[in-house]
Amino acid sequence: MIKMKQLQVCTLSIVLRSFYILVLFNFFVSCNSDPRPRPKGYFQIDFPEKKYVLFDEPGYPYTFEYPAYGAVIKDSTFFDQQPENPYWVNLDFPTMGGRMYISYKTVGNKNLFSKLVEDAFKMTSKHSLKATSIDEIPVKGGPGVNGFVFDVGGNAATGKQFFVTDSSKHFLRGALYFDATPNYDSIKPVEQFLYKDMQHLIQTLKWRN
Repeated sequence: MIKMKQLQVCTLSIVLRSFYILVLFNFFVSCNSDPRPRPKGYFQIDFPEKKYVLFDEPGYPYTFEYPAYGAVIKDSTFFDQQPENPYWVNLDFPTMGGRMYISYKTVGNKNLFSKLVEDAFKMTSKHSLKATSIDEIPVKGGPGVNGFVFDVGGNAATGKQFFVTDSSKHFLRGALYFDATPNYDSIKPVEQFLYKDMQHLIQTLKWRN
């Protein structure tokens, strides 16, 4: 009887030791395993339907179509500076925190065509410190509407800029900014959505002679 009890105690001891060894093994394995953090995610954005209205204000030297979810506002200050003429406007997208700055200059003795083009390229190159790439894409709209779109990669302040001109009288430049710290991964969906509106603006732009 005593031998039977001793055998049971011995068996129980072996089982408990095996259990503790298994627990310790799993503990050390889990501690030494590589962590697998979840990838970053962003909120899903429900974009509005693409509908366009005509900007055709009396006295302005240009007309264009812009999205109905945007608002054209006359620009009284351009980055804390006075606009050169009254034809500078902002195209605001309040629900998406975006703004497209649109500046206009008349080509002439005061604004030489070559200097306007040079300045447009220089303004884009200022973002090269933050940019991972800058692609220069030729664009062509209606009659007398030719220029370039600048696709700036990385966390630059503006990822999409453009200028168009007839090379003799009209020169218009646009740049898309967001009211947020530049973060391409989070801004990209909205930027791509509004980039199509920028392209539509260029395609529908017309000069008033």
